[in-house]
Amino acid sequence: QVQLAESGGGSVQAGGSLRLSCGASGYTTNKYCLAWFRQAPGKEREGVAGIYMRAGTTTYSDSVKGRFTISRDNGDLQMNNLEPEDTAMYYCAGTSWCMGTPGLTPEPFVYWGQGTQVTVSS
Repeated sequence: QVQLAESGGGSVQAGGSLRLSCGASGYTTNKYCLAWFRQAPGKEREGVAGIYMRAGTTTYSDSVKGRFTISRDNGDLQMNNLEPEDTAMYYCAGTSWCMGTPGLTPEPFVYWGQGTQVTVSS
């Protein structure tokens, strides 16, 4: 059974860094995708980074491109040069199977973690 357990959130000042762990377990092949979504109060859920684990191909939203990196080893999310606008609850999500670089919409993702809070102060 696939399980995702995020960790690593916290509070940082603008310009700081955090690394979020996805904690994915239960996958028996590498033909799956992982992604990170975030949701701030009063805003829609936003996909920020995704990866096709078999090939290591990645995708990023424009809002985080160049600052965030999703790990090809385990789907962890390295966040650098954080901005107050990055404040949100962050969720790791996984598909049951995958054949290529994922889009950053929630629909294909069937496994979700409980979320970890990231707060960036100015």
